[in-house]
Amino acid sequence: MMTANEIRDSFKKFFESKGHLIVPSAPMVIKDDPTLMFTNAGMNQFKDIILGTREPKSRRATDSQKCLRVSGKHNDLEEVGHDTYHHTMFEMLGNWSFGDYFKKGALDYAWEYLVDVLHLDPNNLYATVFEGSAEEGLPRDDEAASIWAKHLPADHIINGNKHDNFWEMGETGPCGPCSEIHLDSRTEEEKAKTPGSELVNKDDPQVIEIWNIVFMQYNRKADSTLEPLPMHVIDTGMGFERLVRALQGKHSNYDTDVFQPIIKEIGRISNKEYGKEEKTDVAMRVVADHLRAVAFSIADGQLPSNAKAGYVIRRILRRAVRYAYTFLDQKEAFLYKLLPVLIHEMGDAYPELPAQRELIGRVMKEEEDSFLRTLEKGINLLSEAMATLKKEGKKELDGIQAFRMFDTYGFPLDLTELICRENGYTVDEKQFNEEMQKQKERARNAAQVENSDWVEIKAGEQQFVGYDFTEHECNILRYRKVTQKKNTFFEIVLDFTPFYGEMGGQVGDCGVICSENETIEIIDTKRENGQSIHIVKKLPVDPKADFMACVDIDKRDGSAANHTATHLLDYALKQVLGDHVEQKGSYVSADTLRFDFSHFQKVTDEEIREVERLVNDMIRQDLPLDEHRDTPIDEAKKLGAVALFGEKYGDKVRVVRFGPSCEFCGGIHAKSTGRIGMLKIISESSVAAGIRRIEAKTGKECEEMMYTLEDGIRAIRGMFNNAKDLRGVIEKYIEEHDSMKKDIEKFQAQTVERAKEKLIAQAKDVNGVKVITAVLPLDAAATKDLVFKIRQSVQENLLCVIGTESAGKPMLSVMLSEDMVKNHNLNAGQMVREAAKLILGGGGGQPHYATAGGKNVDGLSSAVDKVIELAKL
Repeated sequence: MMTANEIRDSFKKFFESKGHLIVPSAPMVIKDDPTLMFTNAGMNQFKDIILGTREPKSRRATDSQKCLRVSGKHNDLEEVGHDTYHHTMFEMLGNWSFGDYFKKGALDYAWEYLVDVLHLDPNNLYATVFEGSAEEGLPRDDEAASIWAKHLPADHIINGNKHDNFWEMGETGPCGPCSEIHLDSRTEEEKAKTPGSELVNKDDPQVIEIWNIVFMQYNRKADSTLEPLPMHVIDTGMGFERLVRALQGKHSNYDTDVFQPIIKEIGRISNKEYGKEEKTDVAMRVVADHLRAVAFSIADGQLPSNAKAGYVIRRILRRAVRYAYTFLDQKEAFLYKLLPVLIHEMGDAYPELPAQRELIGRVMKEEEDSFLRTLEKGINLLSEAMATLKKEGKKELDGIQAFRMFDTYGFPLDLTELICRENGYTVDEKQFNEEMQKQKERARNAAQVENSDWVEIKAGEQQFVGYDFTEHECNILRYRKVTQKKNTFFEIVLDFTPFYGEMGGQVGDCGVICSENETIEIIDTKRENGQSIHIVKKLPVDPKADFMACVDIDKRDGSAANHTATHLLDYALKQVLGDHVEQKGSYVSADTLRFDFSHFQKVTDEEIREVERLVNDMIRQDLPLDEHRDTPIDEAKKLGAVALFGEKYGDKVRVVRFGPSCEFCGGIHAKSTGRIGMLKIISESSVAAGIRRIEAKTGKECEEMMYTLEDGIRAIRGMFNNAKDLRGVIEKYIEEHDSMKKDIEKFQAQTVERAKEKLIAQAKDVNGVKVITAVLPLDAAATKDLVFKIRQSVQENLLCVIGTESAGKPMLSVMLSEDMVKNHNLNAGQMVREAAKLILGGGGGQPHYATAGGKNVDGLSSAVDKVIELAKL
């Protein structure tokens, strides 16, 4: 029986034998495509070739691509673990033809690989073909059907509708009919009862699609019409995990050697056995799947966070933690312990895993620990909510509260329902779903972008000339209108552009394009499908005119200097902290320099000073830019160039060297380090487990910062009569302040003690309860001290209400003895909230002690009386 690793290799070698170039998997996290957060299909890295903006290195290609589907159109997250074949992270085996072979070659290769190489039984294979669409004016794909007829009987060739057998990249763009290959892995008895043809695309877990072969031959325009593509493309995707399942004779992807080593380790650590109980099995499958998604995402440079792609990764990790917590009895960090077995199984195929082992483990553990603390808080809040339901005689938790548990604490509905059910309560699921829908609509509206079709002005491909020029003659190739959040702007593509499109953390250029008759401002430049896309608020009157493209040199020079400074920083940090330092992100603009890197403890002040000295020494040396363009990647590595994990590099790369600093980089840089001026680190902090962030100033910004510091010190010196020994004078003032503060605290404690004695002596007896009320000029700390001292002296039958005023602000404090809470059913928090309305404020607290602040000092006495009234003594 072939192992998973052997199957992956056999696929690539088969297509290599057919003239295909084996290309490495692109990173799973996409950094420079605004339309996607994650690689969700094998074609993503070839998108610019398919769209015609880049020529392919080879007309035939093949690979095994890491993919993630947990957001947007392809969202399988909630299915994962509950069935046998859905996954978040999965591998897609693919082969491509860019204007080379088409339907016949693609289908014949697929058949040869599955039947002749892998020896799958042809009787178990079914093929679907597009049945056509009258509304689109598209006929049935008789060409694909006739090719399949050479290999399969007629009853194994099935018509498929537009949903199943017409593939589209998105709302617009390349598309075309597709042919799916389905495998029937049921028992012979089951096959005899029901033909496999009746179960294709019917969600039967044993009759599943394993390979989709897309014939890209159309372009979907913004008005939904179709036009033929100038180049036909074959794009195939075969689910690796499903193929392994078929070849290893299993009925579940999770029973293969892709997942079983991980599941066995989960069982060993949790002392649970897979296959004994459905809930436990689901949890193990969830953990095994999500471990892979999280580990590969971190290896590719995406850390869990509260925004965009980072939020998706955090959600996946938290879902795994919830299942482990609830069904595997794992009350402490657990996922990170599975990392060694994952690396053992997949590290050879994906070397980024072992290379990033320590970082992945640290990030996962910190995220798990953090969420487990949040989970505990959420469970406590849910317990309080159920206690309120009990008190009010209700049996159903409202959906708004359930949604708040989900939104704030990561509690999905099923976990909230589980905890409630165990305590005899239900959840208003309808209301929960309504709140969820509202949130989705808000997010959809916020992110909605409407793109018109590209209007072609001139044929040709864009050439970037920005490394050598900041001005260049150009023409507009095409433009389109874009509407987002009711704002309208235009995107234009130039044939020759000196404008750098935002990429790799460096902001895009801005500037102007000028013709004889007008000047159009370029407000930003983005990178999309390998091109610089220029953003303008209005189109030229004559888009066909000849233009001069002019970059804003001041902003370009500022961002270039800061980008070069990040390279010097990277080098210096490695020298001071060690070779384990890896760049994990950066952001540079004309006035901003932010650099993230891997390091597992705070960088000390002494280390920061040493880094600054190294960087500034390289700046003073005025090291020239030593640039190597279109360098073969092996030669670049021999030059000592540093590559970044999570970046996709082609066969040829650009290498940027400044003295000892040498890196792969496609960005804009200073002509020499002297143009940076100087560098000063202004902050160093943690952004995630094992990831530190440095923010720094350079050049003019650094100079302005020094002036600000100088002005501040001069002002402080003036406050101390221009004392020469400024530090000594300030230290003396601090000592005197501390001494006076102690005297004040001592005096305040005496005042509180006297007030306590006086108030207790003046206490009223109301039906056996000691009622103490007053309105006093005390601050918040002294008031709290006072009411607790009173409670300590009067431990039973106490109702104490103190109104205080400090700095013109009123405050109300309520203190109850324990027996007043239990026996009289009083709640200080509820009473203070009601009474606070009289001081135009609000507050709350615990049943025995609560406070409220407000704006209306004149209402203090009335508020005190209101509390007594609410007590109903």
